[in-house]
Amino acid sequence: MALGWYPGHMHKAQREIRKVLPEIDVVIEVLDARIPHSSANPMLANICRNKPRLKLLSKSDLADSQLTQTWVQHLQQDSQVRALPIITPQANTLKPIASLCRQLAGHIRADRALRVMIMGIPNVGKSTLINSLAGKRIAKVGNEPAVTKAQQKIMLKQGLALFDTPGVLWPKLDPPTCAYRLAATGAIRDTAMDYYDVGLFTAAWLNTNYPQVLAKRYKLEQRLSPEDTLAHIGQRRGGLRAGGEIDFHKAAEVLLHDLRAGHLGQLTLETPTDIEKELAEYQAASLQQEHSQTPEDTQIP
Repeated sequence: MALGWYPGHMHKAQREIRKVLPEIDVVIEVLDARIPHSSANPMLANICRNKPRLKLLSKSDLADSQLTQTWVQHLQQDSQVRALPIITPQANTLKPIASLCRQLAGHIRADRALRVMIMGIPNVGKSTLINSLAGKRIAKVGNEPAVTKAQQKIMLKQGLALFDTPGVLWPKLDPPTCAYRLAATGAIRDTAMDYYDVGLFTAAWLNTNYPQVLAKRYKLEQRLSPEDTLAHIGQRRGGLRAGGEIDFHKAAEVLLHDLRAGHLGQLTLETPTDIEKELAEYQAASLQQEHSQTPEDTQIP
């Protein structure tokens, strides 16, 4: 799936992050609890690898709670990482953030504000989180990706100096399944993706992992192919053109809206085991492709 989504301000954001990072005590990365791996920017992991990190699993009310705990345990295998599921703006889920940051920072004077950088991909809920922590509207919030476009410093009552950064995606989304999950959950602007393509992926994934959810939501009497699933949704939910032709774009819109809004229930689209398998398969395929190249393919002109 081709995705045209790497705006120039994201390249600028990387430079700004590298510039201010030496002054930072702790890095907070906001992840989507439904896709904790796919929503973790590998470029940020490389940039911040020597900093203690707090990974916040946002939108955990939309995710499978058991799998969220599995992800917490998986992420905390790194001794420099703590993970916390959150539901913004529920204050009780946000309360531990300041104390966890201080624990991660180690020996920092109590009278000095803790310098914390907050990062996350577009539309992961970062701005809503900042406003909840601040107790007022500071960061601009929107349902479309890439609302925050410039770095800003915010002083919080909890003794934190919060450095906000624009939502950053990376130019090449590998393995391809990560790109599909990001698109399905709304991290990629709708105009930068193929709705039908993403709808087929989502229907196929639900058919394999949550067939009962599809059956209940869309009154399916039997398991269908991904394309037939979209056709059925189109017939039931106003996705018909003149003459009774299926509008597959509209059907995919309905399915993705229901997924993003939580109408399909609490779903997690990936597990640590899934990711390990996908990465191994992708790396093996890449290696095989590299070895299959002829000398003419690799010759420098």
